[in-house]
This record gives sequence, structure tokens and C-alpha cells, in this order.
Amino acid sequence: MSSTNPVIVIVEDDLQICRFLRTSLSVHGFQVIEAGSGERGLVEIGTRKPELVILDLGLPGMDGIEVIHKVREWSAVPIIVLSARSQESNKIAALDSGADDYLTKPFSIGELLARIRVSLRHAAQLVGDSTETIFCLGDLQVDLTCRKVFLDEQEIHLTPLEYRLLTVLIHHAGKVLTHRQLLLQVWGPTYVEHAHYVRIYMGQLRRKLEVDPTQPRYLLTEAGIGYRLAYRE
Repeated sequence: MSSTNPVIVIVEDDLQICRFLRTSLSVHGFQVIEAGSGERGLVEIGTRKPELVILDLGLPGMDGIEVIHKVREWSAVPIIVLSARSQESNKIAALDSGADDYLTKPFSIGELLARIRVSLRHAAQLVGDSTETIFCLGDLQVDLTCRKVFLDEQEIHLTPLEYRLLTVLIHHAGKVLTHRQLLLQVWGPTYVEHAHYVRIYMGQLRRKLEVDPTQPRYLLTEAGIGYRLAYRE
């Protein structure tokens, strides 16, 4: 195993799932480090400096949500939650705490690998050229300096709030953003209870950016949780 292979720390107390993940991820070129508790996970994340963390919520001792909070005090490493807790409230709590994505058990390794690739691409963009001002995704192009939006080379006029919502999604491209996170970043803390604002403006954005707003390719819904900017063929 090359030392240049991306390191993934798995914080999971189920030995069978750990074994399955270790085998599957190693085959795809990842270096896997395992931790059976939240406390051990924090140690491994701090010392190994991984490219990504896969985290269960139901851990012995420290709960996964607390692990996310503690990691986010000092690291922006991508965190994908892999949990049997399927309730929307659990997903929202994990994402609001700072997780980048959430996958429910049972899961397919294909979907997990796809989400790992998206998280790693997003992390690479964040540490890349800070002078990059053009965002491209499919036929969507946004000039962040000139504040211009193009779809299939045609300029699209957005209102200031529509543009602000789009740029927040761009800065977190590939990541699920909850309604609360979007309200905080676009409208501010006094609007966090006004979830209908997000739905209204997302609907307006879709009418302008999607060929078929009922079958979006860019502005994807995570049911009951929020939205993700990605590209669906």
C-alpha cells in the first residue's frame, strides 16, 4: 500500500461492517484505519490526518454527534455518517453538527464510493487555487467575480437573493445542506424558523436553471432534510 493512497478513518463498533468496509475500500485504493469507539476515533483522526472519515452514530461511550462536534472544533475533514438511524431528525442533527453526508444502513458499496468521491472532490476544491472564480457543473457556469450565471452559454438573470442562495450551494457543492444551514447562511439567524423561504427561492432557482424543474439535474432535494448542488445525468 502506497503512503500516497488516501487515508480513511472508519469509526464503527460493528466488526462485520468494519471488515466489509476495509476490504471494499482497500480494493479501491484507500488506506483504511479503524476505530471501535468515538474516543479512539478522535485519536486516530487527530494523529492520522485522514482525507475522509466514515462515522457511525451509535457508538459505545461517546455518541457520533459528539464526535462530529469535537472534530469540527479543529478540522474540516469530510465526514460521511453511516448509520442505522434512518429518522430525518437524526440526519438533520448530524448534518447541522457538521457532517458532510449521511448514508443509511443497509447501504451499497457503490453508493458509498460515489459519495466518497464527491466529498474528496469538494475538499480538493477548497484547498485548491483560491483565485479560481469560475464554477462549472454540467452546462451551468457561474462567474463568481462578475456575478454572472450562464446555462448552456445563455446568461440567466437571478435576483440578489437567488444568486446568494446559489453561491452558498456552490461553496458547498456536493454536500447536503439542511434547511437551517441555508437559512443561516443566506438570510441570517433571525430567519432559521422560516423554512418556507428556502422552498420558495429554490423553486424560483429551479424554474430558471432546470430544463424540467420537476426533474432537477442540479438542485437536488434530500427529502425532509435540505438540498444538494450536484449534477445528475
